[in-house]
Amino acid sequence: MHATLPLMKRYGFPPIARGKLQALQVNLGYRCNQSCLHCHVNAGPGRTEMMSRETVADVLSFVAIAGLRQIDLTGGAPELHPQFRELVSGSRELGVHVIDRCNLTVIEEPGQEDLPEFLAAQRVEVVASLPCYLEDNVDRQRGKGVFEKSLRALRRLNALGYGRTGSGLDLSLVYNPQGAVLPPPQRALEGDYRRLLGERHGVVFNRLLTLANMPIQRFGSTLVSRGEFNDYMALLRDAHRDENLGAVMCRTMISVDWRGRVYDCDFNQMLDLPLVIGGHLRARLTDLIARDLEGHPIAVRDHCYGCTAGQGSSCGGALAGAAG
Repeated sequence: MHATLPLMKRYGFPPIARGKLQALQVNLGYRCNQSCLHCHVNAGPGRTEMMSRETVADVLSFVAIAGLRQIDLTGGAPELHPQFRELVSGSRELGVHVIDRCNLTVIEEPGQEDLPEFLAAQRVEVVASLPCYLEDNVDRQRGKGVFEKSLRALRRLNALGYGRTGSGLDLSLVYNPQGAVLPPPQRALEGDYRRLLGERHGVVFNRLLTLANMPIQRFGSTLVSRGEFNDYMALLRDAHRDENLGAVMCRTMISVDWRGRVYDCDFNQMLDLPLVIGGHLRARLTDLIARDLEGHPIAVRDHCYGCTAGQGSSCGGALAGAAG
C-alpha cells in the first residue's frame, strides 16, 4: 500500500474554517464483506478494527449533549458492528436523523436477513453504493456477482417503501467513477440511472449522489502503482471552484473513528490528519463535549481538491449550487 499523504504538497489547498456543527459521521470499523477498488478506507473482510461498546456509548452521549440533528454511520460495512442496531435505536430515541451508508450486499450476510425491516422500522435513511447501472462495470469495481446481489437488496428495500414517493423512507444511490476521472453531471446521470434501473430491473430510488474518488488508501495507492497519481491530482486542482468551499461537508460535520478519535472528515481520518483543538493533538470525542467548534480552522491537504473540483463532491453528492 503506497502512502499518498507525502505526495500532497504541491498546490496548497485554500484555508477554510468550520461553521456550526450539525452532524457526526461515525466510522464503526473497517471490516467489510467487500474489497472495492475505489475504497478510500481500504476496508475488507480481513480488517479487525471495530469500535468498542464504551466508545459507542460516548457517541450517543456526545450526540445528545451537542444537540446534533444527524448521525451518519459508515465503515467498512457499519451493519457488521455488533452494536450497530443499538446505536441506531439510541439515536432515534434522541430524535436524531440516522443515515446508514450501506453497500447493499451486506443484507445477504449471515445474521443480516432482517436488516431491511429493521432500517424501515427505525425510519433510517439508506445511502447505498451502486457505482453504475451496468452489471459489468459494477462487478469490475466491486467484485463478481455484486450487481445482482445489489439488485436483490434494492428490490427488498423498495418492497418496504424505500425510494417510493410519500413513504418517508429515503433511498439514495451513490455513483463513483471507474477510474481517475471526475464524475459526470449529477442531474443528468440520475436520469440515466432512474430510467435504466426502472425499465430493466423495476428498481426505484429518491436521488443519486455522485462522489469523486479520493486519492488516498486503496484508490490512491492504485494511482501511484499505475503512474497516474500526479495527473489525477493536477486534474482535481485544475477543476477547483472557489464557490464550492462554502458547502464542503467538513464545515458542519466531524468524523469519529473506531478508537473515538476525531477528525475534520472521513478522508482526513484515513490520512491520520486529526482535528486539533484545545491542545489535544489526538483529540477524542469526549474532549469536544461542550466545546464550540465554530470558526475553528479545518486541517486541509491537496486531497481536499477532490471535494471542490468541478460540480464538487461530498457525502451528500454534488455541491454545485449548495453553498449557503
